[in-house]
Amino acid sequence: MLAIGLINESLDEGDTKKTLQALQTPAAKLEGVAPKVAQHYQDTLLRAKREKAQDTQDETAVLWLDEIQDGIRKANKDTEESQRFSLGILAINEAVDHGDVSRTLSALRSPDVGLYGVTPECAATYQQELSEVKKRATGGNGSEWVKHWVRGGYHYYHNLRTKEGGWDEPAEFVQNDTQLSREEIQSTISGVTAAYNREQLWLANENLIMRLQARCRGYLVRQEFNSRMNFLKKQVPAITCIQSQWRGYKQRKAYQIRLDYLHAQKDQVVKIQSMTRMYQARRRYRDRLQYFRNHINDVVKIQAFIRANKAREDYKTLINAENPPMAVVRKFVHLLDQSDQDFQEELELMKLREEVVTLIRSNQQLENDLNLMDIKIGLLVKNKITLQDVVSHSKKLTKKNKEQLSDMMMLNKQRGGLKALSKEKREKLEAYQHLFYLLQTNPTYLAKLIFQMPQNKSTKFMDSVIFTLYNYASNQREEYLLLRLFQTALQEEIKSKVDQIHEIVTGNPTVIKMVVSFNRGARGQNALRQILGPVVKEIIDDKSLNIKTDPVDIYKSWVNQMESQTGEASKLPYDVTPEQALSHEEVRMRLDASIRNMRTVTDKFLSAIISSVDKIPYGMRFIAKVLKDSLHDKFPDAGEDELLKIVGNLLYYRYMNPAIVAPDAFDIIDLSAGGQLTTDQRRNLGSIAKMLQHAASNKMFMGDNAHLSIINEYLLQSYQKFRRFFQAACEVPELQDKFNIDEYSDLVTLTKPVIYISIGEIINTHTLLLDHQDAIAPEHNDPIHELLDDLGEVPTIESLIGEGSGNVNDPNREMLAKTEVSLTLTNKFDVPGDENAEMDARTILLNTKRLIVDVIRFQPGETLTEILATSATSEQEAEHHRAMQKRAIRDAKTPDKMKKSVSVKEDGNLNLQGKKEKIKAGLKKLTELGPVNAKNKYQELINDIAKDIRNQRRYRQRRKAELVKLQQTYSALNSKATFYGEQVDYYKSYIKTCLDNLASKGKVSKKPGEMKGKSSKKISLKYTAARLHEKGVLLEIEDLQGNQFKNVIFEISPTEEVGDFEVKAKFMGVQMETFMLHYQDLLQLQYEGVAVMKLFDRAKVNVNLLIFLLNKKFYGK
Repeated sequence: MLAIGLINESLDEGDTKKTLQALQTPAAKLEGVAPKVAQHYQDTLLRAKREKAQDTQDETAVLWLDEIQDGIRKANKDTEESQRFSLGILAINEAVDHGDVSRTLSALRSPDVGLYGVTPECAATYQQELSEVKKRATGGNGSEWVKHWVRGGYHYYHNLRTKEGGWDEPAEFVQNDTQLSREEIQSTISGVTAAYNREQLWLANENLIMRLQARCRGYLVRQEFNSRMNFLKKQVPAITCIQSQWRGYKQRKAYQIRLDYLHAQKDQVVKIQSMTRMYQARRRYRDRLQYFRNHINDVVKIQAFIRANKAREDYKTLINAENPPMAVVRKFVHLLDQSDQDFQEELELMKLREEVVTLIRSNQQLENDLNLMDIKIGLLVKNKITLQDVVSHSKKLTKKNKEQLSDMMMLNKQRGGLKALSKEKREKLEAYQHLFYLLQTNPTYLAKLIFQMPQNKSTKFMDSVIFTLYNYASNQREEYLLLRLFQTALQEEIKSKVDQIHEIVTGNPTVIKMVVSFNRGARGQNALRQILGPVVKEIIDDKSLNIKTDPVDIYKSWVNQMESQTGEASKLPYDVTPEQALSHEEVRMRLDASIRNMRTVTDKFLSAIISSVDKIPYGMRFIAKVLKDSLHDKFPDAGEDELLKIVGNLLYYRYMNPAIVAPDAFDIIDLSAGGQLTTDQRRNLGSIAKMLQHAASNKMFMGDNAHLSIINEYLLQSYQKFRRFFQAACEVPELQDKFNIDEYSDLVTLTKPVIYISIGEIINTHTLLLDHQDAIAPEHNDPIHELLDDLGEVPTIESLIGEGSGNVNDPNREMLAKTEVSLTLTNKFDVPGDENAEMDARTILLNTKRLIVDVIRFQPGETLTEILATSATSEQEAEHHRAMQKRAIRDAKTPDKMKKSVSVKEDGNLNLQGKKEKIKAGLKKLTELGPVNAKNKYQELINDIAKDIRNQRRYRQRRKAELVKLQQTYSALNSKATFYGEQVDYYKSYIKTCLDNLASKGKVSKKPGEMKGKSSKKISLKYTAARLHEKGVLLEIEDLQGNQFKNVIFEISPTEEVGDFEVKAKFMGVQMETFMLHYQDLLQLQYEGVAVMKLFDRAKVNVNLLIFLLNKKFYGK
């Protein structure tokens, strides 16, 4: 109390030193007293004392201990803040002196200085204005001190050299007049910011200002116009006089010239001559006409005979002649027209393609979910576990697949987004249509892009985007383009990534994997079914067949079988060598029987394969040919045998082998709903596949497989058969010859290509192209750069769909990404937008041919140059006009996906003369580029048109065949979807039966309360390690001797989650570790044939006996 009284007395006396001494008195027990803040302690505490006296209306009021302590803390805090404030002001001055805009802005925005109104956009202006203010500062006294007015009305003195400060005024203090104070800085900032805000205000109202200016200028122009009009109106009499005089002069002169001309002609002579010639011509015409009427029947017969012969000759000429004449081509050019039946067939074809693609996607998703369901139900049947997991997956299965894909197809039609009716969205849609057309028709881009991505990412890209881009090769055009991509990509991969020939076999080439995936899917599935289906079914139906060729596998199966049946640990070791396994009589007996059976059934498969060359899809054989030729080109020293082994690796190991190992996964056989292959059936097929693989690669059994060496001679004989098979498979025609398609075929087809692609795939493709733009198109003038520039940045899912929250964590975002849209692919570079656009020879050639077809139909001539040089008659123009009108009416009824480009429509509006002018311009450019030659009167173009006429007939035939094929595919897909639906119903029925059975046994409670009550009654099991070792469950514990097992206790307790167990380990009563044991994981290990697993990373346990123990104690089995 004395110390507090002394402090209050010192404050009243105003003696700073005395106050500091009182504060430092130990009896006061005050914290944080700093001598250099003594003056501020005096001021702060004195102010606090006066405020207290004022608040309490007691002039004798004194400060208590806690109030004094608070005052000290406040003074210390004020000191710290003032020091930071001073340093902040100093930092601003230094930044201004250095002229560093970013440093100045950072210093101004420092919270220690407390400036307001700082705008980052004005940083440069702040720097300039503050520099000007500093330059205007007079003096330069060189003082090291500055005084700052700080919060509370105090002055804080700061040394610029030492960067230290205090509250006491230094001796002989002089204020430095070159340093900007806070008030000067704030004033400058406020002024600059206010000017910037005014400027932004003007910019924000720029439209209003422009409108005001426009009105003012309009007023001035109208005023000037009215003045001029008033002047002209006043001069109307003079103007009228001048005009009338000039017109009179012109008329009189024209009249005089005409009069002089008429006087110089012999009118009577002309009249007589014309009358005589007219009479003679009429008489000859009447006589000839009468002659024909008298012999009308003969004339008709002669005309029909001549016309028929002429037509046959002309058609033969069109088909066989190297340079068909213009007259012949003109007769058949009408065949290029499209009839109503053509439109109907094309519409039906488009509809079927869309439905087939949708069904393929739906069935693929359904098949994946059903495969997962198969595994879960299989485990359920075997062990009755995790029933809730199976039920939840079943609900998900039916909910997700019934209408999911059809809903996604409708989403984009019901909302805005990519196909919204706006100019911006239309341009975006057209840009994507141009991009995907270029990607589809030019395989170089995708071929390079595949190898720019990591292996896992390129696989996902291929499985989704590439097959979608080519509509899963649903017609001949898209199959041709897809095979071109495969060819280009494979050649690129061998050229750039294969250094040793064996890398094709030992590695996992991206293109090979893509080709096999495509040909083993819907396109080649029927082929595999025809080749392998009968023999696979024969093997599966043979219940007595049991093939096992690995002695260790036979041994382990034998041991596992004994342990599972007896519930006792086998005395035999678990890990043995093949030699040790073969020392057992039972193993040898099983192996001998397997070898005999395997050779017999393998021969059946070999016969079926080598006799099926013509059944293998053309695409698979073509890629095999490309693979062989590309490897031969890069490795010319490689022998024929080595190349054929690699072809065999593709045709057999990668294409056929998986279908033999898992025929149910590749739809080689038919299984009833709920049916599946047994373990023995799968093992038999796997052994046969291994045998065939050795034969196809000419690989003998030796080393670890020496026990199978007795069949090496059979393998050598089989290889010779495989070798002939691989040679025959590579003998296929080239793509152009097979499909009769070239770079001009798109011009002949009636409809534009359409693809059905998801929003997510569009975004992923756009992103990848931007990321690898320079790698896939190093040339700056490459067309893809222009198309990517048209698209701009990668859009969001929401912007393409037209809805969505925009939140990356939105649970519906993944669903929105799967929304599908249809893109009608068009070539942006078919017809350029203006005369200065760069056009390649192909684009000009196509458009010139189209115009020539329109012209030669209505204007005859011997050659193209003669037609172009001759003017069209009015009748020809009228006939052409009527034909173009009919075409316009037909095009108006055509669906959007089948409409021609805008440039083609514009060409259709030209008259014959206008089209001929465009033809001349096109021929001039083509002559410069090289495709045609003026010396032979452009016969190359006439030959191309004749080729288009011939191809049109073939295209119609292909279209009819494709319609039939698509209808068959659609029917098969529907049947498959029905089959999957039956499986779903079967699974649901089976799960309900399991639930009812378990409920009747008390395994599953029907009420949540009952389940909870029953779970709480389950008793934990406690075993010593020694006891588990006796039962054979525990094999060993690392770093622990067997005599110490009695000190280890394992406690197994069921958790709330069905099928999960908590295992606790104690050593000599001390809790060591806890391990979460999942019963389903144990079943998976048993399913995979794993006999031993580790607990706590130290204890090895027998999986089979552990399952036996859990079944016995917790499941009552």
